[in-house]
Amino acid sequence: MSIPQSGGGPIERHEQLAEYLAEGCKPREDWRIGTEHEKFGYCKDSLKPLPYDGERSIKAVLTGLQQRHGWAPIEEGGNLIGLEKDGANISLEPGGALELSGAPLESIHQTCDEVNVHLDEVKNIADEIGVGFIGLGAAPIWQHEEMPLMPKGRYKLMDAYMQKVGTSGTTMMRRTCTVQVNLDFGSEADMVQKMRVALALQPVATALFANSPFFEGKPNGHKSWRSRVWRHLDDDRTGMLPFVFDQGFGFEAWVQYALDVPMYFVYRDGVYINALGMSFRDFLKGELPALPGETPTLSDWADHLTTIFPEARVKKFIEMRGADGGPWRRLCALPAFWVGLCYDQTALDAAWDLVKGWDTETREELRVAASVDGLQAQVGGINMHDLAREVLDIAEAGLKSRAMPGAGGMIPDETHFLNALKESIDTGKVPADELLDQYNGPWEGDLTRIYKEFSY
Repeated sequence: MSIPQSGGGPIERHEQLAEYLAEGCKPREDWRIGTEHEKFGYCKDSLKPLPYDGERSIKAVLTGLQQRHGWAPIEEGGNLIGLEKDGANISLEPGGALELSGAPLESIHQTCDEVNVHLDEVKNIADEIGVGFIGLGAAPIWQHEEMPLMPKGRYKLMDAYMQKVGTSGTTMMRRTCTVQVNLDFGSEADMVQKMRVALALQPVATALFANSPFFEGKPNGHKSWRSRVWRHLDDDRTGMLPFVFDQGFGFEAWVQYALDVPMYFVYRDGVYINALGMSFRDFLKGELPALPGETPTLSDWADHLTTIFPEARVKKFIEMRGADGGPWRRLCALPAFWVGLCYDQTALDAAWDLVKGWDTETREELRVAASVDGLQAQVGGINMHDLAREVLDIAEAGLKSRAMPGAGGMIPDETHFLNALKESIDTGKVPADELLDQYNGPWEGDLTRIYKEFSY
C-alpha cells in the first residue's frame, strides 16, 4: 500500500490531471525498474501472525532495520509505520505484511541485488527475535480475527469502506500478498501499447506465479486464491478495464476513469480525512462534503490514483499487479518477465500481436481460469501452458535484445532471471502445484509444515 504523496500544487485546470500522468514520459535511456514485494511475518513458536507492537512484532523488525541498517523512520500519529533509504521504502500492509518498494533501478541485476540485501537484512533481525517471513499469495491458515489491522489512518478508513462493497476487501487487506513491478513509458502511445499488453497478459503472470492454493487451513480449489479475492473486492476500482482497449484510449481516458472511482480519503497535516464514497469530481468543484469550499492539489490527485486497484495501473509509470507473492528467486523473475516484454520494442510488438485479437470476454475468462487452474487453464482454443511458453519466449528475446550485462560484464544479459519460470514451463507446475504436492504427499495434510519449509 502506498505512502502519502507530496509535492503537488493546486489544481486550477482540468488538463493538469492528464498532464500529471504525462510527466511520467521518459526517453528510453531513463527507463527504470521498480520492484515491490510483500511477505507475511509470523512468530516461529506459535506460527501466529505478528502483532504491531511487542518483543516479537512488526515494530520490532522495523526498529531493528532502522537501528542496524541505516533506514530512516516514517511515522504516523507517533507510530513507526515505515522506513526509507536510497530511493526505496519499507511499508506495512494492512494486516502486518512487510513490503519493500524498491528504488528505480536500471537493470534486473540491480533490482535482484536490492531484493537479496533486503531479505538478508530482514532475516538477520527476524532470526534474533524468533520471527519468520514467508512469501505466499494468501495466508494459508490464519483467520480474519487473528490478523491485526496496522495503525495507519488510511487502513482504518479502507477497512470500514470495504465492509460495505464487494465481499473480500478486508480479506485482501489482511491475508494476501503480491509481487509487482513498476515500468516506465516513453510517450502516450507507448503507455497505451504497454497497458494493453499488460492487461491482456496479466493472467499469464497470475498463472506462472500462482502461489496461494490454501486458505483457512485447507486447499481452496484455486491455484491463486489471491487473484480470486481481488475479483470480489470492489468493481469500481478493480478488474481488466475493457475501456483501455477502446480506440482513443490515452491519459485523458484514464483521468475520466479515475474521476469516477469513489474516494477513500484526503490527507491533511498528517491526518487521513474521511471522504469514503465521495467524488473527486465534486472535490474539483470545491463541493467535497469532507472539505467544503476546498479544492484539491496535485498531491491529492496522486493520492487518489493510489486507491485504484486494477490488474495494471497507470500513475507516472505502469504497475503490473497480477502475481502472487512467492519464493525468493521468483521475486526477480517477475521484473524479468515484464521487462523482457515491455522494454524492447520488437518484443512489445510481438506481445501485442499475440493478444490484439482477443475480446473483453476472452481476457476476463483467462483471468478467472488462471486463478483456478494455473498453467492448466483452458479458455476457448487457448491453452494457458502453450500461451505462457510463447510469452516467455518473447520475454527472453526481449531481454537478450536489451543485452544488459551484470556481474561486471561476466553475465551478458538478464535472461537467467527467467529460469524459475522456464522450469514451470518444462514441468507444467507452478508454485501452487508444488505446494499441493507436498500437502497431499510428505506433509500428509499438515499445513503447518509450510512455514518451516517455504519461509525465506
